[in-house]
Amino acid sequence: MNLQFSPFPILETERTLLRRIGPDDAPEVFEMRSDPDVMRYIPRPIAVSLNDATALIEMVNDFIDKNEKINWAIEWKASGRLIGMIGFVNLKPDHCRAEVGYSLTKAYHRQGIMREALLCVLKHGFEEFNLHTIEAIIDAENDASGKLLESVGFRREGYFREDFLFNGHYRNSIHFGMLRSEAIATNICM
Repeated sequence: MNLQFSPFPILETERTLLRRIGPDDAPEVFEMRSDPDVMRYIPRPIAVSLNDATALIEMVNDFIDKNEKINWAIEWKASGRLIGMIGFVNLKPDHCRAEVGYSLTKAYHRQGIMREALLCVLKHGFEEFNLHTIEAIIDAENDASGKLLESVGFRREGYFREDFLFNGHYRNSIHFGMLRSEAIATNICM
């Protein structure tokens, strides 16, 4: 596995720029992370202040600086505004495996934007980070995310009942996976 986050890898899709998140992104991060609809299936506390967004940005950049995890800001090219985040939120270097996670501001849902960003990040993960497997773990009720993952070639690998506790409730999760060989077969990477 070749995990080098410096210099930070800037990626580009037709409509977005995937770049390093910075302090100036705090208002947009707060908008996204304080929206109950966006956070419905993300087992993290909802942001209640701009300070929460700033702390998240600092945490993300600290992980990047330590080469432990990587997240990209999804910038809408037309406005230069952060509209989401995507990254490898859990890395298992000994197994050449990473978990992808993502979120998108509600105004940009259902426009194919996350599909664009996800395909770009998958390609980078397999080709540049030399990953063997990329996984995604979603809340079992998050049908939109499940459909997105299946649309780009992920396979459903398991359904786990009440496997995590969040806000006092046990939640079910679905685990998805994609192998490098599958990414090559579906032309995600060459």
